[in-house]
Amino acid sequence: MIAAGFALDNRAQTALNVLGNPHLKGFAWWLSKSAEGEIIGGLGILLAIICFIRRQQLLAGRIFFVFASALLIGLAGTIIRTLTGRTRPGIHAPPDVAQGFYGIWHDGHFILGHAAFNAFPSGHSAVAAGLAATVTLMNRTWGAVAWIYAVAVMWSRVALQWHHLSDVLASAILAWPLAWFLKKHLAPTIEWHCENFSRR
Repeated sequence: MIAAGFALDNRAQTALNVLGNPHLKGFAWWLSKSAEGEIIGGLGILLAIICFIRRQQLLAGRIFFVFASALLIGLAGTIIRTLTGRTRPGIHAPPDVAQGFYGIWHDGHFILGHAAFNAFPSGHSAVAAGLAATVTLMNRTWGAVAWIYAVAVMWSRVALQWHHLSDVLASAILAWPLAWFLKKHLAPTIEWHCENFSRR
């Protein structure tokens, strides 16, 4: 899938570009904004607190796990993209630099954390895909809804020219094994603590 994404990067960039359409650009901007870590984290905490107050401790724990997993998967994506040093497309590309992967060093300088070299994979898409993959492992019906949101976020990142198609596809692929790992190793601990609190 990632290889296909590389082959289609340029076509997708041209076809999905919304920078010339103010309405679609605004919609894409809000979608992208909704997948930022502080917004996803804040929403997860709020929903968990509401369930906790309503004495639905197990549900609160599951909600907390889902949103925490999304943030951890997003963090993994951010770490990887910091190390790959891939250039961003379109207007966000670094000036006078050919498109490609540059690692952590370019032209005699460290480029760790330099936004213009932070494209692969997409951090926003990793958060949204992490949320969707984790929800799918918990409940397939809600997972389908979550994937609609995740795909919309991925579209927004390409449409705003912040990422290549292959960047967002890599995020979606990264999300699955990490979500499975977290469900196996983190979810039981959170659920145990919630059930234990409920019994008390």
